[in-house]
Amino acid sequence: MEKKPMIGLIGFSDGEPAVHEQLKEIVQKQVDVIAEELEKQGEVIVLKADRLVCSVESAKEEAEKLKAKGVDGTIFSYGVFAFPNFSAIAAQNGKGPFLLAANLNPDWPGMVAMLAAGGALHHLGIEHFRAAGDFRDPKVLEKITHFARCAMVVSRLNGQKYGLIGGRSLGMYSSTVSMQDWQKKFGIDVDHLDQSEILRIAEEIPEAQVEKAFGWLSENVGEIKYNGTSFTSEKLKQQIRHYEATKRIVQENHYDFVGVKCHYEMSRHYCTECLSAAFMNDPYDWDGEKEPVVFACEADSDAALTMQILHLLTGDPVVFMDVRHYDAEEDVMVFCNCGSESTYYATGTKDFRENLKKTTLYPCLDIYSGGGCHVNLMTKAGKATIARLNRNEGKYRMTIIPAEFVELPREKMKETTEEWPHVFAKLPFDHSVFLDRFDANHCHAVYGDHVDDLKMICRMLNVEVEMFS
Repeated sequence: MEKKPMIGLIGFSDGEPAVHEQLKEIVQKQVDVIAEELEKQGEVIVLKADRLVCSVESAKEEAEKLKAKGVDGTIFSYGVFAFPNFSAIAAQNGKGPFLLAANLNPDWPGMVAMLAAGGALHHLGIEHFRAAGDFRDPKVLEKITHFARCAMVVSRLNGQKYGLIGGRSLGMYSSTVSMQDWQKKFGIDVDHLDQSEILRIAEEIPEAQVEKAFGWLSENVGEIKYNGTSFTSEKLKQQIRHYEATKRIVQENHYDFVGVKCHYEMSRHYCTECLSAAFMNDPYDWDGEKEPVVFACEADSDAALTMQILHLLTGDPVVFMDVRHYDAEEDVMVFCNCGSESTYYATGTKDFRENLKKTTLYPCLDIYSGGGCHVNLMTKAGKATIARLNRNEGKYRMTIIPAEFVELPREKMKETTEEWPHVFAKLPFDHSVFLDRFDANHCHAVYGDHVDDLKMICRMLNVEVEMFS
């Protein structure tokens, strides 16, 4: 489901009543132009303040009203000189992030007002962004829509609920989560649930629903490689029950995204959670189209948070992958995780028939003695953005890498673990740089170039950006 950012818009004027009366039409005209151009573009919902700000009282009241309406961020518009204390008061009482906008007009000092307001906000430690120029110019307008997209991600991240199902997996430090840090920095509530809930609810799934899912998979998946022991039709049905249980847990607990431990309690004694990981992240299942829900394997919480940021930004499913190998012959990094990836990435479209046609369900590796399937596919070629939140002594930074996914002969998957989904990626720097500096075994990606958006989101969140070269 496509979500548009909703942005507040306030026009600022002179604080002297007589001067304001003389200039208010100029101020209003610029507000109207910004709103009209954004509405014409169709990417942003604009809520204009009820009146222009020309006093301390109006600054506070108009900012509060827009905040109460649930805007994702606020634009401050300067067509003439405006007292900078008004901007400071509006910022302290309104909904950030904030963008200061001024037209390049030699007749009226809107630019002066923008710079004075920017200085006032920095005195108060309030981060903000700026756009100056003709708001009918597509380049200037893109600065505003860029801000709006990023503000939406940050705003909607705040107040979300993360379901941590199980605890730390396989001793990974980089997967743990600090509930206090997440609440303070991102506004995210962390709810901890035991994996036994998946087992309990799985027993309650109606048989008819299981058979419906089993029939749909049998009809649409390219190949299901039952081996008669660890992977049978009954074991696949058990994985279906686990998926349905996880879906119910998400719904009943109002989780926005989840991480599930899996190893080794589930994978060794019951079944792997690979099917759940694939279809929770997918935009469809046997019940039809649905909103993807970020599911991070091995309860990797920093993975889940990275994935949720990418999902909120793009609306698309997000790749979860292990850093596995460097193929010198092809000059590609080989990523393949422990057994699942959104099937969306088989074609990069929401056509489940085409995606599942290119998907194979393999028997789990022997080390996962609980049995079940791994969900194998080769990720379709295309421009992509790789990202990962990491921590250094508790301080977050995001590694951002523009990449090119490529497709190779399927035999290439046999060089690593054929049963697992694969991503072959060309990086814009030598692979040794990646191996020397990257601080996690998991990383994440979406199609498209989202480097600039992620940089701005990090700035809004006060997260350091790391770019390799």
